[in-house]
Formats: sequence, C-alpha cells, structure tokens
Amino acid sequence: MSGNKDLDWKIYESITKYIYETLGRQSGVTIKGYGKNCVLVGKSGVSHQIDVLTSHSDGIHNFETAIECKFWKQKVDKDVVMKLAAIMEDADISKGIIVSRSGFTKDGQDYAKFKNIGIVILREWDEKDQDETPKEFEFGILQINMNILVTGPKILQIAIGNNRFLDVQDEFDLFNYYLEQKDKNRVAFYDYVTDFRLDIAKQNKMQVEITKTYKLSGSRLYRRGISESVELDEITITGKLTQRDESKKLEYSLVDKVWLIMKSIFDERTFTFSENGLLIENKNL
Repeated sequence: MSGNKDLDWKIYESITKYIYETLGRQSGVTIKGYGKNCVLVGKSGVSHQIDVLTSHSDGIHNFETAIECKFWKQKVDKDVVMKLAAIMEDADISKGIIVSRSGFTKDGQDYAKFKNIGIVILREWDEKDQDETPKEFEFGILQINMNILVTGPKILQIAIGNNRFLDVQDEFDLFNYYLEQKDKNRVAFYDYVTDFRLDIAKQNKMQVEITKTYKLSGSRLYRRGISESVELDEITITGKLTQRDESKKLEYSLVDKVWLIMKSIFDERTFTFSENGLLIENKNL
C-alpha cells in the first residue's frame, strides 16, 4: 500500500477495491471493474459508472455486486441508497454495497435494509477506538534460532614466580597491569597474554592444557592506581583452547499499526486495516 496515509477519494476507492478483493479471494469473488472506466449500460440504454464491481459464480450463474464508495464528511442518506437500487435494477446487478466514511442516516439505513443493500463504514482509526481496537496489534511471532559455537583460548592460571599467582576473576582486569623492565621501559602485561592466546590458537589442540614461560629478569609488576610493585623474573601462563556453545533463540513480536476500521452494519463484522495493508477481522467485537 502507499506510504502516504492521507486519504482522498481516489485512495479510498482503491482501498475499498483492495479490501473486497482480499476478502473475496477464498470464496471465488473477483474484481470485474473499478474506477471511472467501470461503466455498465442498463436495460434503459443509460450508462452507469460503478466504483467497484465484483463477480461471483455458483458454478451455474454469475452474480455481480456493485460497490459505491462515499468519501464524504456527511452521512449517506436514503437518496444515495435509492440511486444505487435503481442502478442495480437497470443494470441487472444482483447485490449492492455502499461504503461510507462518515456513516449513514437513519432513513439511509432503513431503506438499505429494505432493499437488501449492504452498508459499510470504512474510516480512519481514532483515539476513541482505543478501548475496543488498540492502535497497534500483534499479527505474528518471528522466531530465530542461532546455532553458535565459539572457539577460543581460556586462561587458566598466571604464575609470577616464587609460588605466586595473579588472582584475576575477569581477563579484562589484566589491562590494569604493566611491567617495568630493567631499562625502565614499560610494557603492557596484556601483551604477553595476547602472545600466549595466539600461540594456543595456532597449536589448535582442543581442551589440552598448554603452558608457556616468559623470562623477564629484573622486571617489576605494577597495577594502575597502586604505588606498590612486585619484583619478578618470569611469568608462566597456563591455558587451553575451548569451545563453548552460545546458541540462542530470539523471539520478536511482529507489530503493525491500525490505519482504518471497517464495520459491516447488517453483517455485524468488524475489520482493521493496517498501514502495511493487513486486513484482520476482529472476532471479539
């Protein structure tokens, strides 16, 4: 449907055609004509323009329905109903429907019922409809199953000599450490961790513990924010290549916004028409 949600009479007719084409698809109803080019010549010889003309067959006979669209600010009265009834009789059309934006007068409803002409209100959703027809509705659930296996090194232990170990709960904590070497150069401690992780990945031995020692004679280990340091000559890192399952199931509600409400007066059926062209019958109304 058009991204422009501002109705005019042309869009209104087009939507009416779309709705009846959609509703009639399962029961074999087809659109026979539509718009200014849909013209029938009656028994009187007079031509009649029909907004939407549908056709339906019972296997033996074909039946036509004339649908009149009234994109008016005022209610449709009996004169409009009488005109359609006359056209139906002259053009030998079986059934008639009047679709109105603003509803029908009492005499219009009474005469339509007398002539067995369907009357339908098709109008924009309004705030006053909120209680019975919320502005948004859920029309489906989207489920996504993501199968994810993540392979990567896992640090098991970091020894810094003399039976001392770094107690690191989270590997990101290692970014807070740095080494000051004999020549006073500073090296990020995580540089050694990165080198070790790359070494494990290259060996590609799943779940096999690997140990690597880095000689750092005369170095001192510092932690940012703390003035004290630890003297060390080496660090020994132990780890292994692991694989963890991070598969997940994602579920999203598919939501659309109501644009129009359609009420068939005599049939007592109500539909909502969304901004994206979804037509859903409201069974609870």
